[in-house]
Amino acid sequence: MPTLFLILALIWISLLLGASVWATLRAQTPMSRLLALDTMAIILIALLSLIAHVEERPYMLDSALMLALLAFVGTLAAARFYSEGRPF
Repeated sequence: MPTLFLILALIWISLLLGASVWATLRAQTPMSRLLALDTMAIILIALLSLIAHVEERPYMLDSALMLALLAFVGTLAAARFYSEGRPF
């Protein structure tokens, strides 16, 4: 029974990732694109974590953590660049 839930979770997260890619491509303002890309990063983190659990590969959790850190710093830099005109 837990395998069924894991498969359904993988399917759901994959659908959310597709919707996030579509939202990124359809965004019209830079802030909308930034929000869509940040959402995509969060979904990818969830997908990496779930795959790490399913395949029992703990190093994928390290990848998810690094993606989370890079997404956070990238979002801060992009938002600051958009608001002030300089990244740092």
